[in-house]
Amino acid sequence: MSCVSALIVVRLDAATGHVPLLARFSYDSADPCAVQAVFFDGPRILARWHFDRQMLAEGLHRPVGGGEVAFRPHKFRPHKGPGVDELRVDLRRRSAERQGKAVLFVDARALMGFLEQTYAVIGGGEEFRDLDRLLHEFLAR
Repeated sequence: MSCVSALIVVRLDAATGHVPLLARFSYDSADPCAVQAVFFDGPRILARWHFDRQMLAEGLHRPVGGGEVAFRPHKFRPHKGPGVDELRVDLRRRSAERQGKAVLFVDARALMGFLEQTYAVIGGGEEFRDLDRLLHEFLAR
């Protein structure tokens, strides 16, 4: 079992402007289709989400998703300067207790670097392996 993680600063779109938060993106080969993201405000965990790895990667290039999670490319232009590529993440949570919505922006280069590490662990399209063959290879060692 292999795991990779990355700490990435994200921007939360708030009524008062953009608020920087720290996010830990994690990938575990035991759950090869998922990326976990934990969002922090200092030592406090604000939210924990699980994203589909393929959808996260596709969101860097085109709009994907709907319902609770949607991703799309975004160009951030601070002070009308040159743009920085980002991933816009729209999160919606609906439960019996409460509803919530958040918009986050993640630096595309940092996220691509993390995703490249995940694909080094398990390549795209290799998420579903023949477990019988894998077990046979393992036992043959």
